[in-house]
Amino acid sequence: MRQAGGLVCGIVGVAGSIGERLGSALKKCLERLEYRGYDSAGIAVTGTGGITVRKGKGKINEVDARFNFTALDGLSGIGHTRWATHGKPSDENAHPHVDCTGEVAVVHNGIIANYRELKEQLMARGHRFISDTDTEVIAHLFEDYVKAGLPALVALRETIRRLKGSYAIALLYSHEPDKVFFARNVSPLVIGVGEGFNFLASDIPAFLNYTNRVITLHDGEYGYLTPSGIYVERNGEPVNVEDRVRVINWSPESAGKEGYPHFMLKEIHEQPRALRETWAGLDMDYVSKLGKAIAEARRVFITASGTSYHAGLILDYLLVSLAGLDAHAFNSSEYRKYIKLVKEGDILIAISQSGETIDTLMATRVFRERGAKVLAVSNVVDSTIPRESDYQLYTNAGPEIGVAATKTFTTQLMILTALAANAALHSGGMGKEAYSLVLNELEQAPDLVNTTIINVEARVRHIAGKLAVKTNAYYLSRGIGLPIAMEGALKMKEVAYVHAEAYPAGESKHGPIALVNQEFPVVFTVTDDDYLDPLEGNVMEMTARGAYTIGILPSRHYAKLGKVFTEVIQTPDASPYLLTIIQSIPLQLLAYHTAVLRGYDPDKPRNLAKTVTVE
Repeated sequence: MRQAGGLVCGIVGVAGSIGERLGSALKKCLERLEYRGYDSAGIAVTGTGGITVRKGKGKINEVDARFNFTALDGLSGIGHTRWATHGKPSDENAHPHVDCTGEVAVVHNGIIANYRELKEQLMARGHRFISDTDTEVIAHLFEDYVKAGLPALVALRETIRRLKGSYAIALLYSHEPDKVFFARNVSPLVIGVGEGFNFLASDIPAFLNYTNRVITLHDGEYGYLTPSGIYVERNGEPVNVEDRVRVINWSPESAGKEGYPHFMLKEIHEQPRALRETWAGLDMDYVSKLGKAIAEARRVFITASGTSYHAGLILDYLLVSLAGLDAHAFNSSEYRKYIKLVKEGDILIAISQSGETIDTLMATRVFRERGAKVLAVSNVVDSTIPRESDYQLYTNAGPEIGVAATKTFTTQLMILTALAANAALHSGGMGKEAYSLVLNELEQAPDLVNTTIINVEARVRHIAGKLAVKTNAYYLSRGIGLPIAMEGALKMKEVAYVHAEAYPAGESKHGPIALVNQEFPVVFTVTDDDYLDPLEGNVMEMTARGAYTIGILPSRHYAKLGKVFTEVIQTPDASPYLLTIIQSIPLQLLAYHTAVLRGYDPDKPRNLAKTVTVE
């Protein structure tokens, strides 16, 4: 069995003086990356006395309580928080890993595909391995090259030439104690530029308390940080990264809880602001240009994973129903199914909140190789997928720390709905008046979402009290409401661990209804006016079997359907296009409050991490 270093881990490095002990700073940075993994943690610092490593199984605060991270100091340091895939969480498998001499320490996010072969070669030369991870081979390879007399940077270059797979690496070498060496391939890695110090991390929130000046590293780049400088190479040639420095306008507080008990609840409540800033940041001339390109494409493919896939299904629905286009939405991990269909003249719309989702990145690369143009939709500027795409659209949701996507989803829906409306205008599927109405509604979305949060949360908490004792639920809808039902079911599974399944309401009688008995929860999202009669029939089918039915519906439908449900959550009136955003809110709150009532931490759902960066 492959013992991976970690599928989705958080790494951090710092060189220089930051006004506090390095151990304390590294711990704070890791806490902001704990959404990427939290089954083990560790740090290493280097100074005149060599490298000191402290690490172990458990969450960051638990490991700190055992090993006192904050007491460590030095000239440079690295840290890691891990989410294991194959290698079990243990003290030995926790990062950082060291070489035989203790002069090298390394942390890594990704998977080294050829680590077995490398490990066997290294063991044959006398290297001793302590862990079951793939990461440890990096330390021993580097050790071999510096023992052969190569300078440290050349040793790093030769090391990564031997690696196959994905990696973001941070490495300490005791003979150059003021440096943090790094390398990137596929897995995300960013630099934080400071005064008298520089940071390295998997994600920007890690170092926002210290600097908001950021450089995003590209695949194949490697180099080192010192307190006063940043050096980057690719294939032995220096890379000038000065023109890549960007100032991030997220405040450190925006990555904190600000008094909320959990990030997930904070981020649900941030959606009015996130939507307002996303709308303000849209260049509608550019969106019109993209809508025209989509309308003129031979075929439109849409790819994403998880929550972003549900946003993609909404876009698929709108492009087909409004614009009359040949559109196909698919899970990124299944991109191989469509390879033979792709030709020049096609467009792929790749949706990824992080811009680093590995399956979506692989689909992007393959489709571009076959001649398709790629439009990326992401929340992270200059992340890999947008950078490798022909066109980019960005949500302005700000940092999303909770593992379960909330504000990134609704801001995606806002952008994708505007994009679909422009495609429909250019294809002739929508007139100018209808187009203007859609855009006017989207502009009102922040206020309507704010009203929804205020009006429904108490009602949702009451219903969550009923769901908290359940183990199963159905989420049903028709038309454009179906992807929202799918997203609601996903949220309930992710954070509350209730086995929730979404179906087209019309399909419920083709098998799923067999499970429905007394008080079985069935959640309905009601969006399209055209489906009211058949939906009413579906509710009655469930009621006849004793189901506990919950209806999420706009006020205009209450007169017809309000009395047929056991419970009703009323939302403001809006068109079906805007209801996809509005009705996401009570579904997010329902999952959140159910999780809390069941005693779970919704920010750290078991077995999940925020960004999946290996296949």
